Amino acid sequence: MDWAFNGLDSVEAIIAAGGPVLYLILIIAFLLWLLILERYWFLTWEHPKNLSYCLNRWTEQSKLNWYGLKIRDELISTLSLALHNHVNTIKTLIALCPLLGLLGTVMGMIEVFDVLAITGTGNARAMANSISQATIPTMAGMVVALSGMYFSVDISRRVKNESFRLKEDFQRTS
Repeated sequence: MDWAFNGLDSVEAIIAAGGPVLYLILIIAFLLWLLILERYWFLTWEHPKNLSYCLNRWTEQSKLNWYGLKIRDELISTLSLALHNHVNTIKTLIALCPLLGLLGTVMGMIEVFDVLAITGTGNARAMANSISQATIPTMAGMVVALSGMYFSVDISRRVKNESFRLKEDFQRTS
């Protein structure tokens, strides 16, 4: 297999060599990165707007009676839910990628055994092609999972810090 990068043909060759599981890993990788980018967009642009709006609403209310405190709790809860949106989905997709890579490995090894059953051990080229089909999904699943893991940890850290800061901001304005 000639994998020298010469455009879209090389990508198609790698995907074809990896078998059908690689398409599923590609779809999950796209969805994963879409959700990661959405969370960064939300944390950078949308959350500060929502926080400002809720703090203004709270300062207009600013009654420390039972109803006022319940309104404050509802505002904090709404903002916290918005912060945690998609975080568990991102973590689930990251955990799913190595498992799909393993599935691709098992499917590739089945191909190896089929080649061995049909041609015996004399056809090294056919075995190498099947072994390649077994290892490419594993590599792809691990690459997607490892690259997503870094950003997942960063997003979780930011969400945790912002959730803690929410309570402080509302208590400070009381």
